[in-house]
Amino acid sequence: MILISTLLPLVFWALYGFLSRLIETRRPSMSSLMAKQRLRWVQNAVRRDTPLDGILTGNIMNSVGFFASTSVLLFLAMFAVLGQLDQLLPTIRSLSWGETYSDFDYQLHFVVMLIMTVMAFLSFTLSLRHFNHFCILLGAADHSVDSDPVEVQAMTDLNTNGAKHFNNGIRAYYFSIANVAWFLSTTIGISVAIITIGFIIYREYFSASRAAIVRLSTIKGA
Repeated sequence: MILISTLLPLVFWALYGFLSRLIETRRPSMSSLMAKQRLRWVQNAVRRDTPLDGILTGNIMNSVGFFASTSVLLFLAMFAVLGQLDQLLPTIRSLSWGETYSDFDYQLHFVVMLIMTVMAFLSFTLSLRHFNHFCILLGAADHSVDSDPVEVQAMTDLNTNGAKHFNNGIRAYYFSIANVAWFLSTTIGISVAIITIGFIIYREYFSASRAAIVRLSTIKGA
C-alpha cells in the first residue's frame, strides 16, 4: 500500500498521455481545440506587420520560464532534503496521521518527488525551446507576400508542441500535490492522486472553458 501510494502519482502522470489519446477518439480535448486556434493565430500573424504577436509570445515564454526556474529551485531543494534526511525525519514523521513509514519509505518517496521535479523541468525547458523556434520563424516570415502554407503549419506545430510540453510540466506539478499528501497517510495520497487525474480529465474534456472554445470553433468554423 505504501509503495502504491508513492508511485501512483508518477504512474498517473506517465499514463495520462495514453488515457488522453483514448478519450480523444470520442471527444476532442481542450488542447486539441486550442491547436486549431493556434493555427488561426499564425495565419493572422503572418498577414500583419505589428509587434503584437511578438509581445504575446514573449508573455507566454515568460510564464514558461517562471515555471522552469521554479522547477530548478524545487530540484535543488529535493537534493538538500535527501542530504539532510536523517536530521529532518523526526519533523517529517510528526506530519503523519498515524501512518508508520520506514526510513527507506521516506527515501524512496523523496526520490520519486525528485523525479517528478526533474520531469517538470525538462518539460518546461522543451516548451521554451519550441516557443523560441516559433519566435524565430515568426520573425522570419515575410509579411509583404502571401504566406506559405508549409511555413504556417510549421509555426503552428511548434506553438502547439510548446503548449503540449508546458501542460506536461504543469501536470507534474498537479500530481506532486498527491506526493505531498502522502506524508499525511497513504490513503490520502492515493485519494488525492485519483482526484487529481479526475480533475485534469474534467478540465480537458468537460469544463466550461472547453465548452466556450467549442462554441467559438463553431462560430469561426475552425
